[in-house]
Amino acid sequence: MRPPQSEKASSTEEVQHKGQEDLNPTHNRRKHMDLELLQNTTQAEKNLMLRTFPEVHMKQEGEIVYHTPSLKSENLLQNFTNLLLFQKFCPGGSENLVRKSWHPCVPEEGGHVIEIQDLFGPNIGTQRMPQLVIIEGAAGIGKSTLVRQVRRAWKEGQLYRDRFQHVFFFSCRELAQCKQLSLAELIAQGQEVPTAPIRQILFHPEKLLFILDGIDEPAWVLEEQNPELCLHWSQTQPVHTLLGSLLGKSIFPEASFLITARTTALQKLIPSLGQPCWVEVLGFTEFEREDYFYKYFPKERDAITAFRLVESNPVLLTLCEVPWVCWLVCICLKRQMEQRRDLSLTSQTTTALCLKYLSLTIPGQHLGTQLRALCSLAAKGICQRRTLFSESDLCNQGLAEDAIATFLKIGVLQKQPSSLLSYSFAHLCLQEFFAAMSYILQESEQRHGAMEDDRIMETLVEQYGKENLFEAPTVRFLFGLLTEEGLKEMGKFVSCSHPWRAMLKLQNILEKSQPHQPPSLGLLHCLYENQEKKLLTQVMHDLQETIVPDQNDIAHTVFQTNVKHLVIQTDMELMVVTFCIQFCCHLRSLQLNVARQKGYKLTAPRMVLYRWTPTTNASWKIFFSNLKLIRTLEELDLSGNPLSYSTVQCLCSILTQPGFQLKTLWLVDCGLTSTYGSLLALALSAHSSLTAADLQLNDLGDYGVKLLCEGLRNRGCNLSILRLDQDSLSDQVITELRALEAKNPKLLISSTWKPHVMVPNRNMDKEEKGNSSTSFKKQRQQSGDKPMEPLGTKDDFWGPTGPVVAEVVDTERNMYQVQLPVAGSYHCPSTGLHFVVTRAVTIEIKFCAWSQYLDKTSLQHSHMVAGPLFDIKAEQGAVTAVYLPHFVCLQVGMVDSSLFHVAHFQEHGMVLETPARVEEHYAVLENPSFSPMGVLLRLIPAVGQFIPITSITLIYYHLHLQDVTFHLYLIPDDCTIRKAIDDEEMKFQFVRINKPPPLDALYVGSRYIVSGSKKVEIIPKELELCYRSPGESQLFSEIYVGHMGSGIKLQIRDKRHMNLIWEAFLKPGDFRPALPRTAPSSKDAPSLIHFMDQHREQLVTRVTSVDPLLDKLHSLVLSEESYEAVRAETTNQDKMRKLFSLSQSWSQACKDQFYQALKETHPHLIMDLLEKSGGVSGYLTSQGLKVEPSP
Repeated sequence: MRPPQSEKASSTEEVQHKGQEDLNPTHNRRKHMDLELLQNTTQAEKNLMLRTFPEVHMKQEGEIVYHTPSLKSENLLQNFTNLLLFQKFCPGGSENLVRKSWHPCVPEEGGHVIEIQDLFGPNIGTQRMPQLVIIEGAAGIGKSTLVRQVRRAWKEGQLYRDRFQHVFFFSCRELAQCKQLSLAELIAQGQEVPTAPIRQILFHPEKLLFILDGIDEPAWVLEEQNPELCLHWSQTQPVHTLLGSLLGKSIFPEASFLITARTTALQKLIPSLGQPCWVEVLGFTEFEREDYFYKYFPKERDAITAFRLVESNPVLLTLCEVPWVCWLVCICLKRQMEQRRDLSLTSQTTTALCLKYLSLTIPGQHLGTQLRALCSLAAKGICQRRTLFSESDLCNQGLAEDAIATFLKIGVLQKQPSSLLSYSFAHLCLQEFFAAMSYILQESEQRHGAMEDDRIMETLVEQYGKENLFEAPTVRFLFGLLTEEGLKEMGKFVSCSHPWRAMLKLQNILEKSQPHQPPSLGLLHCLYENQEKKLLTQVMHDLQETIVPDQNDIAHTVFQTNVKHLVIQTDMELMVVTFCIQFCCHLRSLQLNVARQKGYKLTAPRMVLYRWTPTTNASWKIFFSNLKLIRTLEELDLSGNPLSYSTVQCLCSILTQPGFQLKTLWLVDCGLTSTYGSLLALALSAHSSLTAADLQLNDLGDYGVKLLCEGLRNRGCNLSILRLDQDSLSDQVITELRALEAKNPKLLISSTWKPHVMVPNRNMDKEEKGNSSTSFKKQRQQSGDKPMEPLGTKDDFWGPTGPVVAEVVDTERNMYQVQLPVAGSYHCPSTGLHFVVTRAVTIEIKFCAWSQYLDKTSLQHSHMVAGPLFDIKAEQGAVTAVYLPHFVCLQVGMVDSSLFHVAHFQEHGMVLETPARVEEHYAVLENPSFSPMGVLLRLIPAVGQFIPITSITLIYYHLHLQDVTFHLYLIPDDCTIRKAIDDEEMKFQFVRINKPPPLDALYVGSRYIVSGSKKVEIIPKELELCYRSPGESQLFSEIYVGHMGSGIKLQIRDKRHMNLIWEAFLKPGDFRPALPRTAPSSKDAPSLIHFMDQHREQLVTRVTSVDPLLDKLHSLVLSEESYEAVRAETTNQDKMRKLFSLSQSWSQACKDQFYQALKETHPHLIMDLLEKSGGVSGYLTSQGLKVEPSP
């Protein structure tokens, strides 16, 4: 839910704006000139204006009083169809913003996702409030809808009310119909209802906003006149001159403008463009595509059915990224529902969708002649840059009245509300589609062969220009229609040319366009629409030298120009590019969004694809589906991309495909965890061609690496180089890796990449400054470079010298202390905290509840809690970086990292700090100051009220003699909440069972259904995934099973689609305490084998930290002499054997003391041994510390 703007923010913005007025040297002079003009206006003119623009209520000093509702952000969310807005950064000025497809080096332009209320916020880089904002984007992406909503939101008091008193909206396609206008007439056209006299409107030009929609549609050049020639607001002049004077600041330089265009090449159109704020509309997020279906279909059941069909087709789902295509898909499915047909939509291109739309909409062949006339009307409008037509225009093209009525009824044409005699196509893209059909139909009728092809080419170039030819939707539709399938579908309505001529026509267009240059994204879009393999093979073969040079080309190798960088912004563009590059036979290496990471070098001729926004799961499926067809591909680098579990599944499936010859794979910093280990192991062991893999900067952990080892042992594994982070691995796993290397001489397992903050060089001795990798090696050498003794747990901090135990300072206050012994990087898997320190330091950590702090601020409505809250204390300057955990899922692509903030709660109030960077699981602060601190996420309309997060399930049980009761929680992955639930359940003697969490992102605010595989009682059956502070009661489902039998399966499904998001099988063997308590032996109990004796062999070999165990037994069980005798042994195994020899004389109480000490020093070992001892016997063991001997 979008919160209201704070009064402080509004007042600050107003003060800033007033300051700008005072600094503007022309402001007062222009104001004075306008006032003189108004004073010289004749009384007749004043009366005319007063009649045209009625008065509004006034306060003193000319302040206008608006009778509008107060700003309600809830309405803002309801009113907006949310689009992804990307503000571009262009330090070189607007002349550098003409989008280039290919770059010879790493492209420097970037930007970030913004909200609609940030359109007139400070520019990136300059931090100045813009007066001119240009909204650009592809055809049908939603630009017009966006600016119309800006006007509506302003009118309803929801947007920019503090900045603009008057907002005028103009459709340039309508405005171009006017020959001449005065400024007063222009303003009258821009208002739905007159709000004030002209003199009042013009008296505050700094409070005016002009919205110009489709500035590049009319055939005009907006050149400004000499200011002396157009001073008076009542003077008429050509419309293009009037607009040029406004944009050129000859008239009212203080006024603001919001304009839309399909292209950024506006310098020819608007010579005096200056330095505007550029914002690109990227279309719908995956969430908004689904939401659109629920808005379009009145019945929720129909919306669910329709979207499930689309969701099952990744290509169709990607096409729906463009709002007008989403609308087209909904129409097609709605028509099928109305005609009671089985829902089926297999279209892979926009052209195919339009043809499908025609087949479902146009009532049979009897409209064939009228359809030709409609296409002719569309083509004429495109040539003349017209989108509005009178009734006479329609009749002149041969459209009969009944045909017009039919086209209006089925929605192909629509009447404009501004005029009873004004018609337009339902969408400009639809007009362009019919225009493309017209070009084909004209050729079919005239049959002039190559001459006709030349005429069509000339018409297209004249209309769109040679540089932008392939960007035009009409040209893309031409490529889509001129296929065997396209002409066949057209033939159902009108007769058209033979398929064999289609190839010749397209070749003629291609030959006369831009030879010997890398193909633009526009050309690739055209080829994608065509999808004819013969044409694609020929064209990409001719152009591939401009994309990726042949490796044998010595000149390219010497001058290092064998790299081409292509910037792609959307999932649609990624799909188009990867589809086309299937036909490049020289492509051997591909990188996608390497995020400027270094540390390795790809030597093969390669293409680098850059994205500034994340890639969705559906887009990844298409990416890998296209990738497996590139038989020459040898190197693939996906580093820096957060990859979901389903995405890695797709990747691993193509690695095992026959004929796919990938040799080297980089997955550095991709958010891989231990759950991915089985997938990667399967890919390695499946006779893959893969010989090198880099998996560094991922959190695979011991479990994930063990799974990898299983894959490496397989005979089908051909891997010779594996790069892994080994710093946080246990001795046991490192030993296993070394054993694999020893067994396979061809296999090298190394770790060469270190994060740039691994060992900071500030405040360190000179000998430690410089290369962080060298410094790290020195630290390892200081520890003797020998196997680390302590095994460690997930609650420890893992660092250069191994695990460091965190001590409990105060249990009730959840306060802990850890003493980090040397400089380096330390990470605690349990809490997610990560510190980089310059020297030995003691750090104090306290778990806090957000409700104690956030409820006292206004941010509880505008921001969402995104991670745990810690109160951290450390010596100033000792910590150079802290990684604060967050649970927001960045893999889905809905959340922009610029929305993250770190909240500091200090004595004087709260401070929001922007993190140095945001990673998959962390927000990173460099050179931090400490106080209660945690990660917050600013809410934005672009993702609605649902935020994708990483979640966990917690299951607790209470075992009685006759029945079993479970408590099931679904919560954000927050260690403080998990700890609070553990403590609460422990009070009632409930014990947690560890089961894997949901693999995919879930959404805050969504509801989920809990079910079981057999007859169980579940109350409640519905759970909402929400954030509740650790101090608050958490939502859970209570599950009564009765008799377990062999076990039960629990499932959680999302309520909306009933998709399975999590399941677990609970069996009797799961019933054991996580950390069993010691209970004294009963004197009346039968003689049973003690835990210590039963597991003697395992304890001798697996206890790796004997000295801490001895310290706990000293004076309680061991005398000073016995203590020293055990310690005198050289190895851990010999020490344990000596200890067991002494235990022969121990009583049950002494053995209980041993068990208690072992539980405190090696809790995970105890848990593993109890689990292997089996089910209920394990439970009895934990209670009596004894089990019956095996028969």
